[in-house]
Amino acid sequence: MDAAIPDRLLKLARWTLETWSRDEDWRRGGPALTADEDRPVDGLFVTLTRADGSLRGCIGTLAAQPSLDRALRETAVSAAGADPRFPPVKGEELAGLRIAVSILSPMEPLAEPGSVEIGRDGLVIERGGRRGLFLPEVPVEAGWDRERYLEELCRKAFLPPGAWRDPASRLYRFTTHQFSEAGGPAEA
Repeated sequence: MDAAIPDRLLKLARWTLETWSRDEDWRRGGPALTADEDRPVDGLFVTLTRADGSLRGCIGTLAAQPSLDRALRETAVSAAGADPRFPPVKGEELAGLRIAVSILSPMEPLAEPGSVEIGRDGLVIERGGRRGLFLPEVPVEAGWDRERYLEELCRKAFLPPGAWRDPASRLYRFTTHQFSEAGGPAEA
């Protein structure tokens, strides 16, 4: 990825949220990516945090998207307005929030849970219509070891403890290219 792209994506995410908060058209305009910069993306998450590092919203998609520009705009607005854990972000809050963007690699099946590397691997578990996901930085920030990471992943998916050991569960791993605004917890 071109070194200038992360800065442009963060500016686009900030512009999108500011425009959305004013109830204006955030879907086009602003510091958009050029046709040469816009590309398909395997998945993308936007995380919003307060100055103290606490989470304010995080939404993403695991599905391949044909446009990085469009996926970023839609995901930023979803993180601010549709994370079910929080009320929608208000315009006056935006100045105090830091934006982090995680661009995901393709998912790969995880046959050997013992090979999970804390800080590198994001994880997904699926079983019986339930799914849980953690970005790679979550176990680092929480201080979890590999087994605790896998157990918390099950908990997040509302699966029983140890479900990651069950052959009926499907585990996947991915990596991210993550960057954030200055002062954000995921500063790269």
